[in-house]
Amino acid sequence: MTAAPAPPVLETRGLTIRFGGHVAVNNVSCAFYPGTLTAIVGPNGAGKTTYFNLISGQLRASAGQVLLRGEDVTGQPAPARTQRGIGRAFQLTNLFPHLTVLENVHLAVQARADVGLNLTSIWSSHRALIEKAGGYLARVRLDERGALLASSLSHGDQRKLEVAILLALEPDIFMFDEPTAGMSVDEVPVILELIHDIRQQKDKTILLVEHKMDVVRSLADRIIVLHQGELVADGEPAAVIASPIVQEAYLGVAVSA
Repeated sequence: MTAAPAPPVLETRGLTIRFGGHVAVNNVSCAFYPGTLTAIVGPNGAGKTTYFNLISGQLRASAGQVLLRGEDVTGQPAPARTQRGIGRAFQLTNLFPHLTVLENVHLAVQARADVGLNLTSIWSSHRALIEKAGGYLARVRLDERGALLASSLSHGDQRKLEVAILLALEPDIFMFDEPTAGMSVDEVPVILELIHDIRQQKDKTILLVEHKMDVVRSLADRIIVLHQGELVADGEPAAVIASPIVQEAYLGVAVSA
């Protein structure tokens, strides 16, 4: 007897958002499963980041639902969704610029450990958490820059720091919005290797917005395509990339009927 397929860990049903008369995301229904990496692609302005914002709670939907493990979380704010296992790395870095690199990650480790901010405690009393934060910095190769202010890092290193913070939150669902944007050629492999390692953890789910098709091909189990806010393709990478609608809408290649 064939086992029933695992239920989706994350699902959107008819997800829609309107800004005045403009529909930025239009009736998008999609399910995401543990152990898979789904790349979300489409031309600029297709609604990819807006769709991410709806899932993670930065924006409130005009219509439709976001379900996490089958429970409707559409009305929950971003912090509540983070606590429930949705981790988000932004297209633009989202750091505490006047804290050190290590302090940024330490706050994430502290939040994950459910240790409140205690102004009377001494920094050294959190030695185990500090060491754990240092381990996440080592994974993104920033362990030698822990004492620097986050604001002093290059853009590429700030992106790596944000990934370290995301790792420290230990989410079940990782959402990466163009994680290699603005990075040098030498920096990109560090992030791709980390995403690959997360993908090997079969209990994790990854959503990836990415313009670089070589990155998509190397990492994705599945591609969904948004165009003008609508879901227009969904399937295995080779089939989706070869489809006429992707060649025309995303790659800008005119394909005859």
